Amino acid sequence: MTWMNLKTSLAGKGYVASENLAVALHLGLSLGRPLLLEGAAGVGKTEIARALSEVKNTRLIRLQCYEGLDAAQAIYEWNYQRQLLTIRAASEAGETGKTVEDRIFSRDFLLERPLLAAITQDISPVLLIDEIDRADEEFEAYLLEILSDFQVSIPELGTLKATTRPIVILTSNGTRDLSDALRRRCLYTYVEYPDRATELAILKARSPEVEERLAHQIVGFVQKLREEELDKTPGVAEMLDFAAALMGLGIADLTDNPAVLQSTLTTLLKTQTDQAQITPEVAGRIAGKAA
Repeated sequence: MTWMNLKTSLAGKGYVASENLAVALHLGLSLGRPLLLEGAAGVGKTEIARALSEVKNTRLIRLQCYEGLDAAQAIYEWNYQRQLLTIRAASEAGETGKTVEDRIFSRDFLLERPLLAAITQDISPVLLIDEIDRADEEFEAYLLEILSDFQVSIPELGTLKATTRPIVILTSNGTRDLSDALRRRCLYTYVEYPDRATELAILKARSPEVEERLAHQIVGFVQKLREEELDKTPGVAEMLDFAAALMGLGIADLTDNPAVLQSTLTTLLKTQTDQAQITPEVAGRIAGKAA
């Protein structure tokens, strides 16, 4: 599959990828390398993994990163309750020693978390490591063994090697610098907010019922709104929510009813400061330039 075919296939699943992103994805697939996507929140980094899993007709396994994430939550842990019940039952039956130990530390008692699950699938899944910048540097070290050798070391079982190599996508919002070691193991691309033509194509793909004139107004309004100094710049998902709100209220033109337009900005503006800044007068001015 060429990068152009991949771009077309993604569009068929509702994801309109830029040329740069389509090429980066194609290279990641061709070279078997993880792909690190960096960019502001709301530009579609997470959604690309869902679309790619649908194109590949494979499972999407997602690891949502956060501060304090550790191996037990991301890779594996033992089913302690089941182990205790088995030890108790074995004791009542007169079993002790290594036989019981070998049983309770077998694969049957292992709880697979996303990273281990991703390397034990019969068909290569898409592994999404979402917002890796929210995890700490210690957790990044856990990733290196998996991303370099696609294997997990478990003291009680030894090294579990990948049944198949997952398609790995990492996302980062840039809240902290990632380690050089992690970056070296990945291909990289920066995902920008879509330009007007691309965002219009996204809206048409996801909400084909929106009339042409209103679609141009919606995209123009959101693009102009992003030029304002906001705490939280609205992303593509917010643009789609904005369109849905307008359709639900029967709005055919953004300039028809300033009061109703202002009420729909709850889909775009997510802080009190931003809502206070975009007054009805400002919203009206932006709507007038949006066509």
